[in-house]
Amino acid sequence: MLTLTGATVRFGDRAVLDHVDLDVADHETVCVLGPSGSGKSTLLRAVAGLQPLDAGRVLLDGADQAGVPVHRRGLGLMFQDHQLFPQRDVAGNVAFGLRMRGTGRAEQTARVDELLDLVGLPGAGRRAVSSLSGGEQQRVALARALAPLPRLLMLDEPLGQLDRGLRERLVVELRALFGQLGTTVLAVTHDQGEAFALGDRVVVMNEGRIAQTGTPLDVWRHPASPFVARFLGFDNIVAATVSGAAAHTVWGKIPVPDGSPQGDHRLLVRPAGLRVATPGEGLRCHVDTRTFRGDRVAVTLRPAEGPPIDAEFALRDAPEAGADVDVEFLADEVVVLAEGAAAG
Repeated sequence: MLTLTGATVRFGDRAVLDHVDLDVADHETVCVLGPSGSGKSTLLRAVAGLQPLDAGRVLLDGADQAGVPVHRRGLGLMFQDHQLFPQRDVAGNVAFGLRMRGTGRAEQTARVDELLDLVGLPGAGRRAVSSLSGGEQQRVALARALAPLPRLLMLDEPLGQLDRGLRERLVVELRALFGQLGTTVLAVTHDQGEAFALGDRVVVMNEGRIAQTGTPLDVWRHPASPFVARFLGFDNIVAATVSGAAAHTVWGKIPVPDGSPQGDHRLLVRPAGLRVATPGEGLRCHVDTRTFRGDRVAVTLRPAEGPPIDAEFALRDAPEAGADVDVEFLADEVVVLAEGAAAG
């Protein structure tokens, strides 16, 4: 469906998009994830034709889009701020793209009714946009983007202005809707939970380049670099020398999964990768802080040497703040970062 080859956008001397290669298959939902300034929105704008490339190509169904204007690319666009027309009612907003294509009135009406049913707003066609909640406006914007049957739907921070509870509900509904319609989707977001819940594949960007791509589970379980690990919220990263089934670190000897890269690397220990050990049989740590999180407890451990360790325990197993405990590491929650051996 979509292919980018060597896509590059420069603002002055800075490459905001730096030789990016990316494929999106038919009926696939790909979420581009990254911090502010990583190039994710520029990538979306380049695909849409809103930002010209300085080098590289954008192909849709194998056809080079160089010189093809936005309205002729067959794309659906949905932005964070909805961009609804306040002077038009809900039906008028949803039908906008259909009118631009010269679709007959009867077909417009049928398509609008169908889409409002799909997005959970049946019978809302005559409502004023100003009377809608934020979540309802987002549904109208989605219906408008889907109305002309775009070959590729592009979402720019689609749920960014909504509260967390509503975002979590809508992302589940969106995934089900895209599966039902067979829509091909390219979405950009800075929200990890949104990307992992919505996407068939996640693309993590950093400084204009793709840092990692894979299924949500692959990216979460196997970050490719210290940058990706830290972006996902993991801070337990230390230098390590891996030999066989163990890594030698400032925290002592840590078991690693079978097949881990050998030699000098950075090592990630997930917060769930520690448990309280029998006294004298683990790494001695002081419990600096303890934060209650429902059925889990987040704990900051301070060993005699090396940086503090973020840990997470079941409520019944969590040590008290101020205590001194021995902890041991679990190989299943340890990742040897194959990239960035000396950095990060």
